[in-house]
Amino acid sequence: MMEENKKTKEIDFLGNLLRQGKYREAITFGKKIHKAYPAEESPLLILSWAYYDSGDVKQAVKYLNILLERELQRKIFTGFAFDELVRIYKQEKNFRKLVEICERAVTVQPEDVGLLAELGNAYLQSGNAKKACEIYERVIAIENDNAAFYCQWGEALFAAGLIRESEEAYMQASIIDYEQPDRYHFRLAVLFQQAGNHREAERLLNKCISLDSANPLYYCSLGDSLIGLKQIPKALKAYEMAVRYDDSRAGAYYNRLGHELMKRNHFSEAVEVFKSAIAHDSAEPYYLGLASAYKGMGFTDLADKTLSEINKSK
Repeated sequence: MMEENKKTKEIDFLGNLLRQGKYREAITFGKKIHKAYPAEESPLLILSWAYYDSGDVKQAVKYLNILLERELQRKIFTGFAFDELVRIYKQEKNFRKLVEICERAVTVQPEDVGLLAELGNAYLQSGNAKKACEIYERVIAIENDNAAFYCQWGEALFAAGLIRESEEAYMQASIIDYEQPDRYHFRLAVLFQQAGNHREAERLLNKCISLDSANPLYYCSLGDSLIGLKQIPKALKAYEMAVRYDDSRAGAYYNRLGHELMKRNHFSEAVEVFKSAIAHDSAEPYYLGLASAYKGMGFTDLADKTLSEINKSK
């Protein structure tokens, strides 16, 4: 009993060191506790956090992998180390390692839809859309009433070039989540925008608007695709509709529009749009946008004058 109390107090003290930001002390003391009580897992987790918070990701991963090996041997998969490693590998964009640990976890728990979905995402992030599709098909076979899984499957199908099948997956998600089907049309529209297919994006965004005509985001996104289609007057009207439904964010909408116009060298239109943004809210980013638009037109004197007005507006 005394030995158990001593161990508990030492682990509590280790946790306090971590909470106080004393990472070096926590690492030194944590190693000592781990050596004294190798079967205890909380010191390993605290050690990994101390290393990570001190900037030593490599050592953090080392101790998390020790924990992961133990987790994978259990019938009930707790996944604490797994979750931390997934988070780190995503942050580090180490998709090879992400795929590796997800594959190992799924091997141990082949019917766990959460782990399968994580593996599907890992394959997708690593550029293996075909394998991602196969994994999400397994997920859907296990749980076919989850709209989020259909979206993930749809994204993988889109990445694999299976566009028709992707849309079918998103539409199935909209049927499951029937109270807000516009969300799923929008998610697919974004994929088309990212792929540069603004015609299809326009079709889907118009569908979004037909389902929720008061959502400013849909009008802004429609305007973006119309700019991509070189239909500038229609794009301006779409953004005006966004302002109509939410005048409180007019400056932000015009600022977004101005930058979209500049991306495609429509500088003169961008100038007028940034002026509209400033008329609603004299925020510094709007002046910077206006100055950039003037520079794009070759009017450096007007750009400099605009920049000089920033301090006056404060």
